[in-house]
Amino acid sequence: MDATLAFPLLIALIGVALLFDMLNGLHDAANSIATIVSTRVLRPQYAVAWAAFFNFIAFLFFGLHVAETLGTGIIDANVVDPSVIFAALVGAIVWNVVTWIYGIPSSSSHALIGGLLGAGLAKVGLSAVVWSGVLKTTSAIFLSPFTGFVLALVLVLIVSWTFVKYTPFAVDRVFRIMQFISASAYSLGHGGNDAQKTMGIIAVLLYSQGYLGDTFYVPLWVVLSCQFMLAFGTLLGGWRIVHTMGSRITRLNPMQGFCAETGGAITLFAATWLGIPVSTTHTITGAIVGVGAARRASAVRWGLAGNIVIAWFVTLPVAGMISAVSYWLVTFFQ
Repeated sequence: MDATLAFPLLIALIGVALLFDMLNGLHDAANSIATIVSTRVLRPQYAVAWAAFFNFIAFLFFGLHVAETLGTGIIDANVVDPSVIFAALVGAIVWNVVTWIYGIPSSSSHALIGGLLGAGLAKVGLSAVVWSGVLKTTSAIFLSPFTGFVLALVLVLIVSWTFVKYTPFAVDRVFRIMQFISASAYSLGHGGNDAQKTMGIIAVLLYSQGYLGDTFYVPLWVVLSCQFMLAFGTLLGGWRIVHTMGSRITRLNPMQGFCAETGGAITLFAATWLGIPVSTTHTITGAIVGVGAARRASAVRWGLAGNIVIAWFVTLPVAGMISAVSYWLVTFFQ
């Protein structure tokens, strides 16, 4: 396809990708602020502004390994064209909107990956799939919530033992301050991992159309645009999912909120540095369940947690099917 002729379509597709990025921030705002809102450390309007700021500056702290994985490690970059990108984004956006309406904390990340896979398979079949990247990413479906769960559980036990001689009031006062640090760290991890997924989509689109030359990389304007749109989406909030994540799974106090956010942040930092596009939703859910289980097993609403897990497994195939249908419709009418 001639790059000059494709330019108006290219601009439109970049706009759709940035729309997805904004919806990602809207959908996943709960991941950054649910615990700090539910513990009443910050009012919701201040919490979203706090999270949005750290979402935006995350690019200063991490490399672009996740963007490279999304751009070239899920489907073969040679398969990518505007129709594939459009279909992938449609699959991810439709699933995000549906789960946002019903307050289901599903994964925007895996919706996008499912969309890429669905479009790639619809175009050329199994040869489109980069199996090493897909296996690394899908394994994180299990590893990220499990890691968040274990780290949060261990942190609760360590903190409880350390502060055993303190009064509940003193512990509460300390962790109301500490939660600002943990929420900031989690928002950094969220911005660092999630914004890079859209960066990868835009960069591989530019690469496929010849705008990046012979070498795949992520231009600075793409980095800044994606970080801004994710932060803007976070500013808009996502109150249905905030309620689910912050209070319906288990009740949290500031100490538990600190442990959940810290466990989740450590998981996200490690995954981002390793270039693994994990789900921030999966990670914080596992961490919240971990702090609830540390108190007592009955403190966790396991039925709700189970429904969330089902949504995780449904996301990839459903987003992929929507994407595949979108690809066939686009190519049919071309």
